[in-house]
Amino acid sequence: MQLPVVYQKAKEQVFKIWTTLQPLLTVHVGLAASAKALIILEQCGKNKGYQEMDACGFRPEGGCCMLDGPEKIESTINMKTVWKNISVEGIDIIFSRDAGRYICDYTYYTSLYHGNGRAAFIHVPPLSRSVTADFLGKALQTIILEMLKQCGEERE
Repeated sequence: MQLPVVYQKAKEQVFKIWTTLQPLLTVHVGLAASAKALIILEQCGKNKGYQEMDACGFRPEGGCCMLDGPEKIESTINMKTVWKNISVEGIDIIFSRDAGRYICDYTYYTSLYHGNGRAAFIHVPPLSRSVTADFLGKALQTIILEMLKQCGEERE
C-alpha cells in the first residue's frame, strides 16, 4: 500500500491497517532521497516537532502526531540486533533513532502508537543503476525475515 505525502491521509491509512488487518508486525518503507546507497533501520518514532507542511499545505495541530501520546515510542523490534545480524552485499545498512520529523516519522509514530510498538520503519535510497528495484526487494526481504525472527521469539 502506498501512502500519500499527506499527514492526515497517512494517519487514516495506518489506523485502517491496524484495525482491519490486525497484523503481527507492520513494516513501513520510506524514501531517503539523500541516501545514495544506504538502508536505514529506524528504532523509534517521535510524537512532536512536525513543522513542515505536507503536499496539501497542512501541518499537524501543535506539530504533534497524537495529542495524548508519549514523546517517543520504541519499536518492539530491536533494530540494532537486526543491523548486527544481517549483511547485504552491495549496500550499507545503518541504525538510526531519528526518522526525520516529516511524513515518514509521522507514519512510523502513528503505527507504533496503534500497534503497541509492533511496527518497523526502513528508509531506502532512490532507485539507481546500482540500487535496482529487484536488488532493493531482496535486501528488504532479508531485513524483514530477520525482524520476523524477533516476532517469533515473542510468541514462544
